[in-house]
Parts: sequence; C-alpha cells; structure tokens
Amino acid sequence: MDKKTYERIAKQKKPKKYVLKHSLYAFISGGIIGAIAQGILDILMNYFDFSQEKAVPVMSMTLVVAACILTGLGWYDKLADKAGAGMFIPITGFANSMTSSALESKSEGLVLGIGSNMFKLGGTVITFGIVSSFILGVIRYVFLH
Repeated sequence: MDKKTYERIAKQKKPKKYVLKHSLYAFISGGIIGAIAQGILDILMNYFDFSQEKAVPVMSMTLVVAACILTGLGWYDKLADKAGAGMFIPITGFANSMTSSALESKSEGLVLGIGSNMFKLGGTVITFGIVSSFILGVIRYVFLH
C-alpha cells in the first residue's frame, strides 16, 4: 500500500470531532455538579445552621464521597462517557481518578498496591496544582502588592 492510499483510508476512518456537542455536554454536566454542590451548601447552611466557612468543606467532602461511591459501583465512568470533561474537571474527577487507581491496584496489597499506585494519576494533578498556585501567588504578590 502506498502512502497516498494509506492517508486516504486513514482520513476516512478517522473519528469525527463533535466539538460543539462535547462542549455542551461538558458544560451541562459540570453545571449539574455545580448545582448539586450549591444545593448541598444551601441545605447545610439553611437546615443545619452551618456557617459558610463550615459548610463549604462538608459540601466538598460530600461530593468526593459521592464520586468515590459512584466510581466503586462503576457508574461514574458510564456518566463520564456521556458527559465528558464536565465530570472530570471538578473535584469529583479527582476523587474518581484516586478511587479508580486504588481499585485497580488493590490485589497487589495495601502498601505496594493501593498505597503506591493510588497517586499515579492523581499525583500529577496535585503537582500541577501546587506549581500553578505558587506561580499565580508570585504574580499576584508582584503585581498587586
């Protein structure tokens, strides 16, 4: 097979990009997660008399626990297949990555399996989060101080 024939076949078989559709799904699913978070926050503040300072961490922990449970049941990945980045950008996506890594390596033991493999995927998120917050902190200090 010559190069031109190969390129023609590859172009025909290449999956189509549905950027608008995927962006819309991500926006809607991320918005739903945000609305759920706001609902939890409102319930904590209005019905349980939490201050905002105390309600925000509880709301975050609730979302993380829910994402971990959905991941363990295998439902989070099914939702994420449809919703795309909207399910992976918020804190729930980080919880999903940590839980998935832990579940995949549980057969190797608690320390060598779960303990060492759980941060393989999540470690990059932590690293880039720390580095980017440091850089933004320096920029803020230099220009706004």
